[in-house]
Amino acid sequence: MERVLGIGGYFVRAADPVGLSAWYRDCLGLDADADGVWSQQAGPTVFAAFEAGTDYFGDPAQQTMLNFRVRDLDAMLAQLRAEGADVAEQTQDMEGVGRFGWVTDPEGNRIELWQPA
Repeated sequence: MERVLGIGGYFVRAADPVGLSAWYRDCLGLDADADGVWSQQAGPTVFAAFEAGTDYFGDPAQQTMLNFRVRDLDAMLAQLRAEGADVAEQTQDMEGVGRFGWVTDPEGNRIELWQPA
């Protein structure tokens, strides 16, 4: 059986694609080139399906949620708050998995930030 090798891209609709790309660059440090290519660090990637009625993604209309691995969740959340980003107050700890926090981008997409254990 042929298998996928990894995630090759994540695409999102935006009312302001240039502005949204700038937000990801300036607030999260996602240094994509002019073609949107970003070379990420090696590490685990989780693929999981959730129940249709989950509120984990925030807005019920949001069908997927992007999760970024981070080195220091507290520092990233503080950085985002300093930029005026919409950061959830709560974080979640999962023993053996890591810590999680959430931010909503300027287009209303909830993003999960994960500091692996």
